[in-house]
Amino acid sequence: MAKSIKKLIAFKLRRKGKSIKEIAKLISVSKSSVSIWCRDIQLTPKQKLNLQKKMIKAGHLGRLRGALTNKMKKEKRLHFYTELARKKVGKLTNRDLFIAGLGIYWGEGSKGKFSFANSDPFMVIFMSMWIQKYLRMEKRYFLPRVYINEIHRKREKKVLHFWSTLLNLPRQQFYKTVFIKAKQKKIYTNHNIHYGILTLRVAKSTNLSYYVLGMIDVLRNNSRLGSSVGKSTALIKRGS
Repeated sequence: MAKSIKKLIAFKLRRKGKSIKEIAKLISVSKSSVSIWCRDIQLTPKQKLNLQKKMIKAGHLGRLRGALTNKMKKEKRLHFYTELARKKVGKLTNRDLFIAGLGIYWGEGSKGKFSFANSDPFMVIFMSMWIQKYLRMEKRYFLPRVYINEIHRKREKKVLHFWSTLLNLPRQQFYKTVFIKAKQKKIYTNHNIHYGILTLRVAKSTNLSYYVLGMIDVLRNNSRLGSSVGKSTALIKRGS
């Protein structure tokens, strides 16, 4: 197609409100050539608005495609490492689960009266079962308490119902909910599915606490990192 004919077609398409990019693609010429040819053609306000809407839509679609691509890449990597972890961990024995519970209590448990606190329902139910199975404590001795921000006061019944159902404990067994006062009143996107922090205490557990802390001490001193931990502990004591 002769250049002069392409130029005439470009004029016609531009007057119809086509974008420079669209015209260049339709007549197979560079965008710079079309831009020069059509620079004196004034678009109507409606045509400008339509082009703007197309640009916004195209940009939105581009972002969606990019987000979808990134999500697929993330899921692929997550699946790869999950499978790698599954092979590395293998089948867990009772001893493995017992040590796992000790490790969790080491990080999340109280060093005074026996209690464990966390907001992760999976960790809470794991520790509930761990206490029953490995420490031989019945659920009737459990004394749970919920700590949650003041903005969730109206949701208290729903929150208590969630933890009560999860732990299979009667509501009467729960201590009074503690509402935490905060200056900021921001409501997050997970507001309606937020259940605060569950603290799980065990009644008459002084000896139990000593027992668990003793096992953690044994775990610390007999691990492969024991020598390094021991040196660090001595250093901390000297510093204090």
